[in-house]
Amino acid sequence: MDPTTGRLVRQLRLRHLELLAVLAQAGTMRSASAQLHLSQPAISKMLGEIEACFGARLFERSHQGIQPNALGAGAVFHARAVLNQLARATEDVGAMQQGAQAVLRLGAPSVTATVPAAIARLRERMPGAAVQIREGRVQELIQRLLAGELDCVYGAVTPELITADITPLLEPVAMLQDELCVLASAPPKGAGVGRRRLRWRDLGAAPWVLPPKDTLVRQAFATAFLNDGATPPVPVIEAISSVTIGALMRQDRSLLCAVRLEHAMDEIARGGVRRLDIAPKVPLPSFGLFFRRDGMERPPVLLAFADAVRAAAARLAAPRRGT
Repeated sequence: MDPTTGRLVRQLRLRHLELLAVLAQAGTMRSASAQLHLSQPAISKMLGEIEACFGARLFERSHQGIQPNALGAGAVFHARAVLNQLARATEDVGAMQQGAQAVLRLGAPSVTATVPAAIARLRERMPGAAVQIREGRVQELIQRLLAGELDCVYGAVTPELITADITPLLEPVAMLQDELCVLASAPPKGAGVGRRRLRWRDLGAAPWVLPPKDTLVRQAFATAFLNDGATPPVPVIEAISSVTIGALMRQDRSLLCAVRLEHAMDEIARGGVRRLDIAPKVPLPSFGLFFRRDGMERPPVLLAFADAVRAAAARLAAPRRGT
């Protein structure tokens, strides 16, 4: 531990970290005072102690209130992460006292074939593991990971994620290739049906269920047709909910749907739909399992889950060509 960090450990208290988090959100000394049940002079004194520990001014005071500067924003972020980690530690101890062997907090998309298979595999290896899944968009989940609310995140490596300043803070531990898939509940009608393998241009007249234009799947879908010398078809239905898409596909057997491989594998496992083999293949941004890059030793449950993700992905990849 370097001397500066050692001084912070000796002089900062958890109450100081709580003040940083509250002040950044409250915006005024008066509001922070009410939330922490402390006098404003006490708040001012504590903030002075914090800034003395860091050796820098962290907040800018004005008649409008108090706001963290660039240095303060960094200190607030890490203070929140420490407080979140402490809350997670308290929850873990409580869960283990009730019989859990370990607790895994996982961020993931709502539709994925790999995650359920990996969790089942993890629990075969560690039957006492408790898993808490938080679903959402990958950018939001990554922020929760960095804030200490989650242990790992499984999600698509989007262009926004690659270009974000937070990328160096992430440790990719498992990367899985993804591609555009077409699902059908019945063989498509029209040109190309008798061929050994369909091309994208063969399906231009089919009724399609597609996600909105601003999604990566829709953009890849349009590119596939353009690259094949055809105009991208206009969907008869636009939907993004996996539940809605699955219900539509099973109730209207004329529909085709373009989805990610993760979504395709999940729908195929539910039954009633199959994947069409279409050339050429259209790659999509990979999926990845991410940890925080914090230099800390990983608990066994995290390492076991990473192994389970790799094994589940390999098993799911085996039958892809035959679906």
